[in-house]
Amino acid sequence: MAARPDHRRRLALLAPALLVIAVGQCLPLLIVLAYSFLSPGTYGGVVWHPTLDAYTQFLFERDFLDNSLTFSGAYLAIYARSLAQAVVATLASFLIGFPTAYFIATRPPQRREAWLLIVTVPYWVNLLIRTISMLFIIRDEGPLNALLMASGLVKAPLHIAYTDFAIGLGLVYSYLPFMVLPIYAAIERLDFRLIEAAHDLYAGRWTVMRRIILPLARPGIVAGCLLVFIPSLGAFIAPDILGGGRNLMIGNMIALQFQGSRNWPFGSAAAVILMAVVLVGLAAYVRHATAGARARAR
Repeated sequence: MAARPDHRRRLALLAPALLVIAVGQCLPLLIVLAYSFLSPGTYGGVVWHPTLDAYTQFLFERDFLDNSLTFSGAYLAIYARSLAQAVVATLASFLIGFPTAYFIATRPPQRREAWLLIVTVPYWVNLLIRTISMLFIIRDEGPLNALLMASGLVKAPLHIAYTDFAIGLGLVYSYLPFMVLPIYAAIERLDFRLIEAAHDLYAGRWTVMRRIILPLARPGIVAGCLLVFIPSLGAFIAPDILGGGRNLMIGNMIALQFQGSRNWPFGSAAAVILMAVVLVGLAAYVRHATAGARARAR
């Protein structure tokens, strides 16, 4: 009998969080899903006429004369470009974030908080302001090109702004702490006596890194990669400002459907497809990781 009041007490404590999740996350997602199966209104919004036209438009282009469908890979190209940018941003963030996290985790305990503060303080500023500041730095007349020309490394300004490289740079700059902090948390919990024992057994630095540090830090690495990859895939601000809207990415394309084209069903369908791609990828990874864990346990 005593277990039932405890169960009710736990439910009562969870109720506010469950309510926020239901109202703030589940309900908007259900609305987006419902809109993706409706018809677009003349001046925006939706008409409550169920149809699959939004999903058909993603892969096919309809001829306005005979109403025939022809395959169009324009939106697939946008998704492929966004996927490539997200993968490159995740890889670059890992190459920068892992050494940074390892350096911080191996400092004396009284100095770690100062280093973590240095990493996180720039990100107290609004993302939009930081992205615009990045644009001012890398533009043709910015301080980066001025420094390069003054040092004699280049004779003419490098055209960095409004390129794919600028977008990737903005993504790394925006989400780098999401890579550093989980890896730092994982490395900080390492038993460094294992590393000392490996060196005592004449293991080299790269062997220790590959056989001890990386496997034990894997949960933090996976968490950091997910925290960088998923928001980079649907990023809007960096492609819009640093890319100048020249090469559309998923976030810009979805925003364009709601703001410019006024095609809410297609924008909703594009968002649903993006969520489906992410969920399928996560499910595949979880299944692979679970199978690997079971194989190691045997």
